[in-house]
Amino acid sequence: MGLACGIVGLPNVGKSTIFNAITAAGAESANYPFCTIEPNVGVVDVPDERLSIIHKYIKTDRIVPTSVKIVDIAGLVAGASQGEGLGNKFLGNIKECDAILHVVRCFKKGDIIHVSGSVDPKRDIEIIELELQLADLETVSKAVDRVAKKAKAQDKDAMAQKVALEKAKDALERGVSLRGMSWTPQEREAIDPLFLITIKPVLYVANVSDDDMEGTTPEAEIVRAHALATGAQMLPICGDIEGELMRMPAEDRGAFLAELGMKEPGLNRLIRSAYNLLGLQTFFTAGQIEIRAWTIHKGDTGPVAAGKIHTDFEKGYIRAEVYSVNDLVAYGSEAGIKAAGKLRVEGRDYVMRDDDIAHFLISK
Repeated sequence: MGLACGIVGLPNVGKSTIFNAITAAGAESANYPFCTIEPNVGVVDVPDERLSIIHKYIKTDRIVPTSVKIVDIAGLVAGASQGEGLGNKFLGNIKECDAILHVVRCFKKGDIIHVSGSVDPKRDIEIIELELQLADLETVSKAVDRVAKKAKAQDKDAMAQKVALEKAKDALERGVSLRGMSWTPQEREAIDPLFLITIKPVLYVANVSDDDMEGTTPEAEIVRAHALATGAQMLPICGDIEGELMRMPAEDRGAFLAELGMKEPGLNRLIRSAYNLLGLQTFFTAGQIEIRAWTIHKGDTGPVAAGKIHTDFEKGYIRAEVYSVNDLVAYGSEAGIKAAGKLRVEGRDYVMRDDDIAHFLISK
């Protein structure tokens, strides 16, 4: 799974604590700025109860969930775009990610040092957003200069690139992140090679205290309102509670969750939200050897899905036999689905659905 979400935020807002809980990778987490120097990387399973449902009807010894890569990027500070802190190095790590999990501190625990001396989610968001915009502005400005001469010579491709780049530059100079703007396919083609940071989708993760699990404090509401205003998503998570939960023996977690009034760890919601943020969905293959979840983009066709199993399968795709998880529950087996006439045969143009269980027929 090559797609990655990068966790960003100011130092000491709980990024590494949340990363540790998500991945159980043991990234260093301490009460001082820049305790994360190199980005920590973890590949985590995407929780999906449908795998267990499928297993009730199709018995196998092997169940394989899909996954997403999470990158814990060191804390940014004001001036990062000019190299403050460990600035440009960290900004380069963000460029390599496909989406951003922006952790914002909403707890007021007294023994955790805040790099700015106080808890202020609005200020903290603005600091990070400004630094990312300034980093993008520098990248775009250089790109405009590169294509200007060719555009002046009436090179059509360069002229089109220059228009798109100047649109991006104008927005960034006005303090507007690029993800909130409308882009034509041609404009995206011009700017995508720059790997701009502020065009990436973002999920704001409000790191709340253990007495505000739903994120109802004024601090959490500030993050929620900002996400709503900018077309982003927001999710409240208590990093300390999630970390404590992940350190427990698995058999004790259910009782702890029940005591907190939670049906599942908040991190399950976070991982699923990150997965959705990347515009991904899941299809399944199921048989005696294994039940497996596979990751594709929303809108991918049958041949593309088959290609995730083996690259040769996309070219050799003939058709797919497809049914849904709900069909399996309703009719109890693949044989029952066939008998009910619910097994669908789909050709090369079929757009995969999130609930599909598929068998692919491939030419040799």
